Amino acid sequence: MTDTPSPSVALDDQLCFALYAASRAVTARYRPMLDQLGITYPQYLVLMLLWEEDGQTVGQLGSRLALDSGTLSPLLKRLTAAGLVTRHRRADDERSVSIRLTEAGRNLKAPACKVSAAMIDALDMDRSEFAALQKQLRIVTERVNATEVVAAPEPAA
Repeated sequence: MTDTPSPSVALDDQLCFALYAASRAVTARYRPMLDQLGITYPQYLVLMLLWEEDGQTVGQLGSRLALDSGTLSPLLKRLTAAGLVTRHRRADDERSVSIRLTEAGRNLKAPACKVSAAMIDALDMDRSEFAALQKQLRIVTERVNATEVVAAPEPAA
């Protein structure tokens, strides 16, 4: 690429800050709606994956959400305590734990769809804008994950 942005330390020039601010704004908008459902945003993400395909393993969920088991396990324990999922060791592989929705967990799908609709309305984008933004964010994620982490240069003495 020949027309890349110039390096800068100005906050408003940082893509990372624009992404951070947007992420905080979106998750803050979700919070009161998810509070009404009795779940947190990370729990909502897990439930969405289970509504897509029930019975996924902890490893599958962690992979899709980019969460390690140390982060995911307590979250799943809280979902289990809330009666939304069950956890079972798989018969075919005792090391693997399968997560299944309970009836209460399945019943949250319709109200959660209303949360999704409210967020789409809040963004006030047409289909093509929405799809383009999703595509750009996926590209950002893929490119950042594909590049090697380079240490920052040492400050001058």
